[in-house]
Amino acid sequence: MSDKKKPRPRDRAAELFRERLLDIMENKFHWSDPAFAGLVPKDRMVLHFQNEYEVFVKPFPDYMENVAKRCPVREVKDDLESNMEEERTGIHYAGRPHPELFLEIPKAFGFDLEGFESVQLGPAGRTYKAYLGYATLLYPWEVGVAITTLFLEGNKYERSVFDPDAPKRPEPPLEEHPLVTHYGIPVAALELVRIHRELDSADGEHRLAAWRMLLDHVSEEQRDAVVQGMEKALLLWRRWREEVAALCGIVKGDDGQPYLADI
Repeated sequence: MSDKKKPRPRDRAAELFRERLLDIMENKFHWSDPAFAGLVPKDRMVLHFQNEYEVFVKPFPDYMENVAKRCPVREVKDDLESNMEEERTGIHYAGRPHPELFLEIPKAFGFDLEGFESVQLGPAGRTYKAYLGYATLLYPWEVGVAITTLFLEGNKYERSVFDPDAPKRPEPPLEEHPLVTHYGIPVAALELVRIHRELDSADGEHRLAAWRMLLDHVSEEQRDAVVQGMEKALLLWRRWREEVAALCGIVKGDDGQPYLADI
């Protein structure tokens, strides 16, 4: 990856802004995460998939459109609209809408997809989803950009975008993906995973574009609002993940690891 492609903070204040965002993203993990790589019984995985689909997979293109409509910066607006178009139609890479590709996974599990048409979220799920809608539709556009392109699309390995020595997101071959090895679904059902990997690994450009939007176009006056918006997203995301873990029968042990509850 060429160094000149990397967005660089222009001054100490901008560097601090980046570090505050990186700190939030590095805390985007939940104790229950490993449970969805084989511990959760197959029949309960439907609750996990329904929550993922209803909270952010299905409405994600709408979240991006909410921000794009209000963004006054042409470069950012163009990036958002291109991303939104790909999510909705798959016109650039996937060939199919991304939410449609996501449903290939529960379909491979044998779950009835009618159950994904009107998902009943729990209180934490409803609150988190409502926040994502409000943040992208009503908050300053800078907050909406951070929520969509960084928080929702990013992960705890964001530092590797800037630091080649930082840990990168583990990406074993799809044949070794936990959904394949532990649940026996075919690799073909992971087409959306493959597409996302391809986008993220294309010289890191997809992740770099997200960071450029924030580091190059968020004014100093809006940085605190962006950080606060991201912190709230993290808080509500964690509460939602607690709720999903409970729904799937996962409890946190004294050692901090997830265990299957006797339900």
